[in-house]
Amino acid sequence: MYFKFTFCPIILLLWASLSFAQNVNVVIHGAASIAKTDDNFVCVTLDWWPAEKCDYNKCPWGKAGILNLDLRYGALINAIKAFNPLRIKVGGSLQDNVVYKVGEVSSCPNFMKREDGLFGFSQGRLSMERWDQLNRFFNHTGVKLTFGLNALFGRNESQTEKGLWIGNWQLQNTRDFMQYTISKGYKVDSYEFGNQLSGSGMGAKVDAKQYGKDVIVLKNLVKELYAHPETQPKVFGPGGFYEEKWFNTFLEVSGQGIVDGLTHHIYNLGPGDDPNMMNKILDPSYLNQVSQTYKGVSDVVNKFRPQLGAWVSESGGALNGGSKDVSRTFADGFWYLDQMGMASTYDQKVFCRQALIGGNYGLLNATTFVPNPDYYGALLWHRLMGSTVLAVTKESDPNLRVYAHCAKKKPGVSLIFINLSKDRSFNITLSNAKPGDAGKPNYEFVGKQNREEYHLRALTGDIKDDIVCLNDVPMVQTDSEDIPAMDPKLVDASTPISIAAQSIAYVTIRDFEAHACV
Repeated sequence: MYFKFTFCPIILLLWASLSFAQNVNVVIHGAASIAKTDDNFVCVTLDWWPAEKCDYNKCPWGKAGILNLDLRYGALINAIKAFNPLRIKVGGSLQDNVVYKVGEVSSCPNFMKREDGLFGFSQGRLSMERWDQLNRFFNHTGVKLTFGLNALFGRNESQTEKGLWIGNWQLQNTRDFMQYTISKGYKVDSYEFGNQLSGSGMGAKVDAKQYGKDVIVLKNLVKELYAHPETQPKVFGPGGFYEEKWFNTFLEVSGQGIVDGLTHHIYNLGPGDDPNMMNKILDPSYLNQVSQTYKGVSDVVNKFRPQLGAWVSESGGALNGGSKDVSRTFADGFWYLDQMGMASTYDQKVFCRQALIGGNYGLLNATTFVPNPDYYGALLWHRLMGSTVLAVTKESDPNLRVYAHCAKKKPGVSLIFINLSKDRSFNITLSNAKPGDAGKPNYEFVGKQNREEYHLRALTGDIKDDIVCLNDVPMVQTDSEDIPAMDPKLVDASTPISIAAQSIAYVTIRDFEAHACV
């Protein structure tokens, strides 16, 4: 049973008043956008891991895997419905071990521990009965679905190079699966081909030229089976870690118009048992390092021009199920929301969090389905941050991270402020950059309408808390398992925006005139 706080302890207010305040001017460059995201930028994954999946002597998956998840829970249903819609990618490490029990496949066991198996497991099956259940659930909750396909069908592991899988991809099981899906009228927005097979791979890898040839086969299969272009699922790949040479080679072989979008994974916090995890999350220079990956992927997209750009199709921060001490706490939001902000500035169209539920990094508790703090940060992003990305500049402490978009609901702009500092708050004024003339002073923005502010803080002031407060109200599900109201605080536009130490704030300004947002 969870004790339901009705207010956040007064210690938060005392902490804010005692911290040193720094004045900062943030300049919003609203004349033109610097990037565009998908309207459903926020995405989560559902993974295949069975309960026997363990890391660091802990087994945090329980019954949260795709084959075991109880889809009847009201808390789970309501958490997804709140996004209206939520993009979900079904996939993960074992997806290249999944056999679809349809057509010529009559029997296949569920995942079992096997020492010589991929990631220590045997092949597993997705029965069409379970696929029916999942699709009823997706339809009921309004999910926008990406499905990760097994890209190792027909291949065998090389006898001379460990981890390399060779041979042509065999499509028959996938063909039967797609035909069944079509016959039932199930909606699949996109298919992703394989999981972490690029470059050096994770558990398994496929040569870039071979992958390029096989993704052409997949694209032709999709075009054959889905006759109408307007309902034809998109094809994405490779769904792995970015390695420049491998990505370039696969795209050169496949050619333009085959993959609709380029997908890659980000786990920039390293292993989940790293005792230095919290320091990494709070270190702005460390958080900045991953920008080189985003830039590299962006360069490849600019070169080969896939129609739908680049997606981060999986990112859990810390590898191997996440960090048991950090991933489910308020502190993780400093990494997660900063990553979404940074990714959007590099024109990444979608950002998929590993996972909706399961492991230590789930947005929902794997046992109780209670939302962890990152859930609320993601939901606010989805509701407030539009698809048009604006540049911002500032001269201040690097612990203050700022990202700006056109507001999702026009008019205006929405910003997210992330304060990594333990002992410094920020009083922020805004300016509107003068377009086309860097030599002229910027316009100081003086608003006339009240700002809409959403301040997120840890319940007790300890960022290791797993309960978050929004405008000093604890975010706890209602008795009917609904997501609580997430209303803004209306603030006088003549006052600075105040960002407390180690807090996060979304701010929407309706009367900020940004030409890119018209």
